Amino acid sequence: MSGRRAQAARNNERILESARAVFVEDPGAPISAVAKRAGVGISALYGRYASKEELLRKLAGDGLRRFVAQLETALEDNSDPWTVFARFLRAAVDADTSSLTLALAGTFTPTPQLNENANRSAELFERFFDRMKDADVLRDDLVVHDLSLCLQMVAAVRTSDKKRQRELRHRYLTMLMESMKKPGAPDRAPLPAAPPTWAEMTERWAPLQ
Repeated sequence: MSGRRAQAARNNERILESARAVFVEDPGAPISAVAKRAGVGISALYGRYASKEELLRKLAGDGLRRFVAQLETALEDNSDPWTVFARFLRAAVDADTSSLTLALAGTFTPTPQLNENANRSAELFERFFDRMKDADVLRDDLVVHDLSLCLQMVAAVRTSDKKRQRELRHRYLTMLMESMKKPGAPDRAPLPAAPPTWAEMTERWAPLQ
């Protein structure tokens, strides 16, 4: 890749990272907020994405592809079923595609390709879930949509410190996973990370800078 192309690729990645951060915080933010955060001119941004809607579709498409790749990896994993289940959920939390789902749902019109990718994602997710149920590691009354909403619940845990945010998300993911186990399952996992402090609970109400 030439130097110019490499620079263009880096700029595009910076735009996408900035767009993700901006729209997760405020789905109604103008596209100029993305350009400002990315440190690029608005004309450079429009040179790649003709509209906010196109940029939102790109973010949603990237998130779907990442989620599908994680599901495909999990379905190919022949390790202990509970280990596979926990590994997949932890990877999904770290990829944080659920934050995009929470923020972007209903904010743009999907393309046929996006709908196709979403259907593929749903199909693989159900296959993965059915495999875990067949392995008899999950409680009988759990359904696949419970997993989707649990991932969204964990994505709602947010702090200004990203390292601490990850720790807390994994703490609450562990709580949720323990509740999903088949009754009587041994080896209850200890909760990772320390519980949130009062300062961490109240910082969410501080005005955004």
